[in-house]
Amino acid sequence: MCYVLPLANSVMTLLLIGATLLCSHKKFFHLMALNTVKIAFFMSLYPLYAFLTDDNANASATTTWFSLGIFSFSFTTQFDLYALLFLPVAFLVTWSILEFSTWYMQHDPSIDMFFKYLLIFLLAMIVLVCSGNLCLLFIGWEGVGIMSFLLIGWYHARANAATSALQAVLYNRGGDIGFLLAFCWLLMNVLSLDLPVILSLPPHFLVLLGFITAAASKSAQFGFHPWLASAMEGPTPVSALLHSSTMVVAGIFLLIRVHPLLSSSPWALTTCLCLGAMSTFYAATYALAQNDIKKIIAYSTSSQLGLMMVAIGLNLPYLAFFHMCTHAFFKAMLFLCSGLIIHSLNDEQDIRNMGGLQIALPTTTTCLSIGSFALMGTPFLAGFYSKDAIIEAASTSYLNFAALLLTLAATAFTAVYSMRLINFASMMEPRMNPVLTCNEDDPRILNPLSRLAYGSILAGFLIYKTTLPNHPHIHTMPMYMKLTALIVTILAFTIAYELTKTFWTVTPKSTASEEFDPSFHNPLLHRPITVMTLNTAGQVAAHALEEIIYKKLGPSYSERFHWVPIKVVRMTQTARIKTYLSAFFITVAFTLLATMII
Repeated sequence: MCYVLPLANSVMTLLLIGATLLCSHKKFFHLMALNTVKIAFFMSLYPLYAFLTDDNANASATTTWFSLGIFSFSFTTQFDLYALLFLPVAFLVTWSILEFSTWYMQHDPSIDMFFKYLLIFLLAMIVLVCSGNLCLLFIGWEGVGIMSFLLIGWYHARANAATSALQAVLYNRGGDIGFLLAFCWLLMNVLSLDLPVILSLPPHFLVLLGFITAAASKSAQFGFHPWLASAMEGPTPVSALLHSSTMVVAGIFLLIRVHPLLSSSPWALTTCLCLGAMSTFYAATYALAQNDIKKIIAYSTSSQLGLMMVAIGLNLPYLAFFHMCTHAFFKAMLFLCSGLIIHSLNDEQDIRNMGGLQIALPTTTTCLSIGSFALMGTPFLAGFYSKDAIIEAASTSYLNFAALLLTLAATAFTAVYSMRLINFASMMEPRMNPVLTCNEDDPRILNPLSRLAYGSILAGFLIYKTTLPNHPHIHTMPMYMKLTALIVTILAFTIAYELTKTFWTVTPKSTASEEFDPSFHNPLLHRPITVMTLNTAGQVAAHALEEIIYKKLGPSYSERFHWVPIKVVRMTQTARIKTYLSAFFITVAFTLLATMII
């Protein structure tokens, strides 16, 4: 019976969301969508409880789509620990974001369409998480991609929003090429897309390369990271949902699903480890120099995704999943707090023009501080249980020392830019217009922030006590290793706090964000590729014009056309008098004969 419960409950949840989408033409659709996700959250708790009390019994179901001879395309759903634990987290975070959106988007005439997009976005992520084969997983994969394009470009009349949406699509096309590379290789050589069959295979270079490339682009790893910060052009609820529990964690979730293949390949684990270490360090460095409140939080997302990739490279996928779940709570809360602050300050996003908000917006700044402390890995908050475990595992593993050093440096930088965000937004003297356009005394604001704050405090402890004791990887270690992450965080936080007394107290004369923007990656990467593409296209076009049009249809064609009559004329020029006389008499004879006949 317990095998059927997760499957039946999840099917009912999908049907509930689908029925809500069919009613999108009705008035107050956004409230129907909010209640649907709320009901889905409570429905998803019982399958998780049944799974945990039934000795972790998995459930799956398969439906054949169509057959092609010896191969058939099928849709397989799989409900294991990863799926059943992630669904309540995704539903709770989405419920909070949707409730916040009813306030944030209340003056938008297309609010119902906005909620429809958010529901489809969530539905695509559910399909991806619950898929048991690559066919269904690819549908969810492309679903979150196209919905992210539509939501990032929601204000498509603004050039920046339209450009950012297109940039997100183009960067993710590289990952889709990698995914399709692995997809097609498996179709040609294995004739099966089911995950149990794929995970039983020996690792193959092209398959692993395709999966790692797909995950790197979707989860904004080093080299593919610029689109994540550009995605801030969308509405704040979109940023909160995209960065917490949907789009960006899809790549990490893919690697968690195929991790048995990765664990059999040392080069794949090393690639994930080094890529994650570079990503977490690079993004944390970016966040240090940002002044836009949303971009600071965006780069912190990229940094935490790099930390999840480090956990994958350490051969500890369940720690990556653990950090994914805890990260969803405080990252969504940070974005909602930033959206409320931006609205309150007349769309001001520069943290240097904020300050003193702990008096004007006490609940918001309290939640912002809780989220920042959870992001830093403060003991006994949600981020501590997962982040500290990953760094402990890195400290006690035989791994690349540079990767460990970069990870620890990124941990220190996280404390610095979190302290900087709290200091500029909440503390010090006010540096903005004293007239606030709105307040936080609205249940549509307080309820979501309260739920996410409780999640940021308790989620780590609950998930740890519920699921992870089945996987003890380290029993004993020296005290200095156990306290490495905490010592680094406290030391960086203390230094950052001291810096506030010297360097951060004076507001710079110029508030132009471009002076402090380290995003040299875009012109460095985009300009050479664009120039190279245009030059190559020009050379190809010039060569084609010269070879085909000028030569084939020009001189060469004229040469071939006149060659036959030229040869005939040349045959008559023999320099012999009898030949000329013979031609003369023959011509005269034919002329006389023609004259007589006429």
